[in-house]
Amino acid sequence: MRTIGNVLWLVLAGWWLALGYVVAGVISFVLIITIPFGIASFRIAGFVLWPFGRTVVWKPQAGVGSVIGNVLWIIFFGWELAVGHVIAGLLLCVTIIGIPFGLACWKMVPISLLPLGRDVVPVDAVTRDPYGVPVRH
Repeated sequence: MRTIGNVLWLVLAGWWLALGYVVAGVISFVLIITIPFGIASFRIAGFVLWPFGRTVVWKPQAGVGSVIGNVLWIIFFGWELAVGHVIAGLLLCVTIIGIPFGLACWKMVPISLLPLGRDVVPVDAVTRDPYGVPVRH
């Protein structure tokens, strides 16, 4: 079932949303200091291209650098990509078949805003802590 969902996602919204992340990643590689943004952008592009069966977890070793980087990311790339997810989600929710894909698109807004300090992992490799936050085991 995941494969069917991923193929439909790829056709309906995944390819052009991933293209936005690839463009942001290529732009990020222009300066040496922003290379971590490019790496995170390419990681998220892979997730946005084929999301079902994978999830995003916080890296426990992420520190202050990730927080500062996320603030810069929001200013330069994050808000545009988040708007793209919101618009794509609205367009997908126009049809009954597209509603689950629109909801999945909206669930990607937080990672489009705060990509640093996160990791994309298979759903099977994740448990939840007592507060409901997904953690990798």
